[in-house]
Amino acid sequence: MPGVGPARFRELVGCFATGVTVLTTRTPDGQPVGMTASAVASVSLDPPLVLVCVDRRHDMHPALGAARHFVLNVLAADQEPLSRRFADLTDDRFAGVTWHDNADGMPVLQGVVAAIECEKQGAVPAGDHTAFFGLVTGGRTTARDPLVYYRSAYGALHPE
Repeated sequence: MPGVGPARFRELVGCFATGVTVLTTRTPDGQPVGMTASAVASVSLDPPLVLVCVDRRHDMHPALGAARHFVLNVLAADQEPLSRRFADLTDDRFAGVTWHDNADGMPVLQGVVAAIECEKQGAVPAGDHTAFFGLVTGGRTTARDPLVYYRSAYGALHPE
């Protein structure tokens, strides 16, 4: 399929400022797993659906494929180190991170702007990624400022 090259694609979509999330769930054997995700969008108001895209090569892919629930942890402006940690390919991204389980047993990171709790509804192949859809079943919000990503750099958004 023709299209622009990877560098041009990153340049173009990098002009779209996004929030930064850490997607969390559990592996089939119960281990917490998480990854930084910026390919996140609201899909529908009725029913309340979101989507998150996951690279098929990432260890999150089989975990989320098998999972029934997941959480989108919307990072706060001072949580860039968490974004970088969960973007790394290290084995234990949760080491030294403060978190707790929600009612569904899914990891929720401490200090986030919002924790969006989801029940997985389906998945659609999308190039080298899979788009996973989730029904928003609960969550919590705070008044913290969000972390944003724009043109390959982190920043803060300070709403007035």
